[in-house]
Amino acid sequence: MPIQIRALMACLVLVPLAAYGQGTDVSFGGIRADTSQPVEVTADQLNVNQNDGTAIFTGNVVVIQGDMRLTAPRLQVEYATGNTSEIERLHATGGVTMISGPEAAEAQEAVYTVADGEVVLTGDVLLTQEGSTMSGQQLFVDLASGTGRMEGRVKTILLPGNN
Repeated sequence: MPIQIRALMACLVLVPLAAYGQGTDVSFGGIRADTSQPVEVTADQLNVNQNDGTAIFTGNVVVIQGDMRLTAPRLQVEYATGNTSEIERLHATGGVTMISGPEAAEAQEAVYTVADGEVVLTGDVLLTQEGSTMSGQQLFVDLASGTGRMEGRVKTILLPGNN
């Protein structure tokens, strides 16, 4: 194959990759959760503040909801105003790993808004899906639909024959 045709083919392959630098939609087969299921939290320690309606779990924190599992060193639970039985938001920090099925995401922190079923992972995000990886600064995941969006200098490695 002549060099000009190879160069043209390489350019055509790389053009769609330019969009990855701006942000890209991601399909998740495994990172899903039934947001109506109970949220189970285990940790080494729990501190509750009745004044501001928060609970802070520390040490080997594990959050499970359906098939989704999230781990972190620290988790702050924010309850709905006036209702300490309804979780509004979970804020995990200190290095977070979220696993569901064959997919996993790692980041510095994660905020899970329970009512919306949305998880936002931020800080050096690394997503692993079926042997492929993608990295960026923010990953937005809709747990109900299994869709997401990666933003912030997104990088992925595409293997020939796997697209």
